[in-house]
Amino acid sequence: MTLADTERDIAGDTGTDTGAETGTAAGIPHREPDLAARVAGALAGAAVGDALGGPVEGWTPEQITERHGGRVRGVVGPWYGDDWRTARPIAPYHKGDGHVTDDTLMTHALIRVYGKVRDHLDAYAVAEHLVPELMTKPVWIPELEAEALPLQRIFLAEKWLVARLHYGHVDPREAGTGNIVNCGAAMYMAPVGLVNAADPRGAYAEALDMAGAHQSSYGREAAGVFAAAVAVACRPGATAESVVDACLGLAKDGTRTAIEAVCEVAARHDEFESALGPLRAAVAPYDTVGPDYRAPGLGARRPSRLHAIEELPIALGMLLVASGDCRQAVLGAVNYGRDCDSIATMAGALAGALGSPVPEEWTDTVCTASRLDLDGPARTLTEVTYEIAARDRERHQTRDTEFARLTASDVSADPR
Repeated sequence: MTLADTERDIAGDTGTDTGAETGTAAGIPHREPDLAARVAGALAGAAVGDALGGPVEGWTPEQITERHGGRVRGVVGPWYGDDWRTARPIAPYHKGDGHVTDDTLMTHALIRVYGKVRDHLDAYAVAEHLVPELMTKPVWIPELEAEALPLQRIFLAEKWLVARLHYGHVDPREAGTGNIVNCGAAMYMAPVGLVNAADPRGAYAEALDMAGAHQSSYGREAAGVFAAAVAVACRPGATAESVVDACLGLAKDGTRTAIEAVCEVAARHDEFESALGPLRAAVAPYDTVGPDYRAPGLGARRPSRLHAIEELPIALGMLLVASGDCRQAVLGAVNYGRDCDSIATMAGALAGALGSPVPEEWTDTVCTASRLDLDGPARTLTEVTYEIAARDRERHQTRDTEFARLTASDVSADPR
């Protein structure tokens, strides 16, 4: 079955535009973005958020303003200028100048897995397919300015996947236990939300299963909630508010209370400048890292039912502040500082999935600087999403048929 055939089958039309008219403005029909546009927007938004946030990751809004002479408004260079390779030996990466980081590397590795499996994924798929992508498939690493294995760039919390699954042979469903609890799994879960477009519960369940191989506790929970948020954002008519409402309906424990606290504050702001301090204050009670992002305390990143990662609540908060606008949501996330590449990755993915245009000057710069293809992965993920939807429908129809047979005798049965 071709993509066009699948699109027509799922959309129920005969080849016409799948966008739906939802109203008019000055006599011009407004059309909802179709699935392909939302997938492309989410991936582009995630990549530009990652690239803009990378060079200011780990700093405070005040330090960012001092370093750049004001708020960051687009692509900027490395924090340490020409000394980027030696200033921080533990992270000798060329962050800045439009280079994406490990958030995008992991996202695109996951898309390649979906392109291979072409169905829903679980923790075993992470072990069988994602780990080999990290260990054996060289790609261009912008921050290393070289082709290399993703394993040579990803952070320690992601290297855990290789250590536990490839070398430790741990049950994939439990391999995330013991890892530092952070946003490592959540940051690349946008594709899970996209292949479950409009089905937040399905996205939540799939991401939770997959993330069991990588994370535990609130790190795993955040992965499920972020995937659900992306799935909701794909719904026609979705808004920043409806995305947050869906997240609150699914999230558990500290993740839910952190989102609620942050978004209650975010609703009082309509631009990110005034929201930076209040959003940080709102999430602080739930964030274990503490006030000094580069020097977390002994209680940081440990399992807890009371805490949450910082990145997801702030990304949702910035999405609210920006009313779903991609440019403003990404800039708010970037200028927030701390783990702002991951925050902006999430905010950008959500805004792009909502259909907000991703600034072309950002995508052009990032794609060129990072040698990044966004079109191919978007096409692959769109095709796979249609195929999965077709399979899901067949599975549901089979279940309905069998359930009808199972209960057929109940219709005439005497309840006494």
